[in-house]
Amino acid sequence: MRPKDRMTLRKWLALGAVVVLAMAGCRSSKQETPPPAAAPQVSVVTIAPRPIMLTTELPGRTSAYRTAEIRPQVNGLIQKRLFTEGADVKAGQVLYQVDPAPFQAALKNAEAALTRSKANLPAVQFRVARYEELLADKAVSQQDYDDAAAALHQAEADIQYGQATVETARINLAYTRITAPISGRIGRSSVTEGAIVTAYQPQALATIQQLDPIYVDVPQSATDLLRLKQRLANGQIDRSDGGHETVVLTLPDGTAYPREGTLQFQEITVDPTTGSVTLRAVFPNPDDALLPGMFVQTIIKEGINKAAILVPQQGVSRDRRGNPTALIVDDESKTALRMLTVDRAVGDQWLVSAGLAPGDRVIVEGLKMLRPGTTVEAVPFSANSVKKAHTNQPAGGSN
Repeated sequence: MRPKDRMTLRKWLALGAVVVLAMAGCRSSKQETPPPAAAPQVSVVTIAPRPIMLTTELPGRTSAYRTAEIRPQVNGLIQKRLFTEGADVKAGQVLYQVDPAPFQAALKNAEAALTRSKANLPAVQFRVARYEELLADKAVSQQDYDDAAAALHQAEADIQYGQATVETARINLAYTRITAPISGRIGRSSVTEGAIVTAYQPQALATIQQLDPIYVDVPQSATDLLRLKQRLANGQIDRSDGGHETVVLTLPDGTAYPREGTLQFQEITVDPTTGSVTLRAVFPNPDDALLPGMFVQTIIKEGINKAAILVPQQGVSRDRRGNPTALIVDDESKTALRMLTVDRAVGDQWLVSAGLAPGDRVIVEGLKMLRPGTTVEAVPFSANSVKKAHTNQPAGGSN
């Protein structure tokens, strides 16, 4: 082969090698380029307002429906105690017997004085009638007639005084039988037989409390009360069904009281030391399960919010200032941040009063590492799947 041909061949071989290397480089560059990342999948809840009954849970304390402190109305010696401490008593039942002897003697003395006054009356009446006839004939003076008439009025007054004295003595004798003014359960006695008591003494002999029904007094913040009135005025809460008058009770051991109560009244004065007003509810208590002085939890129905917006609590987070926020998915499948106004917790959800509108899709799962403006794939949130996943987790969970 000629030298010229050899040089031409070498050039073609070198050019082919360059082309082969270039093609290999293109293949390797194509293989090293990563595929585009898929949009992250998030679970969303579509906001749909619905009516709910709003309730408020407040602590309360029970108190007796009626309380009567037993005190003597006469001075005397206690002869008998006629009840068992801690037992139920009926209205009118005799509880104590005060020595009646002095009062029986006083009654007899008053009756005798009354009899004497009545015995003098006919003679005085006859004298007045006779003087009246003689006065017409001027057989007696006017002064004599006036004295006889005055004596008649005195005798009649003595009879009235005697009758009042007898009635007083009879009342005092009746007061020696100290009776129960109301029906209920009586407590311990502060005196025994042989004790000296005085009328209307400061120390009560015993105390009767009516336990069925029973009161539950609930303090409520004046601020919450004003907020409730404002919502009622704005139409945010409806009470037309009348269900707000019922109250549910939880006992100190956490069990629910089986009977509903009725909200009776609300104090009109704010306690200056606590800034609260007192609500009073009445509960039936036939089994005496509630005793005065117990601390309980009450659930008071405020009314119905006809267009409540509820969001699962895992879909609401807090910014650095503690303000509640939520991420939603807009029409372009991108995330957007919303600032919320949260009213209260309703079960495992937040009641949102501002920041969301019907139709908004709130992200409740897949929030980790998300930022506003991120393109996502939204799928409906399933509460059942979440519960199942939580149930399948090992005990204790991960930190």
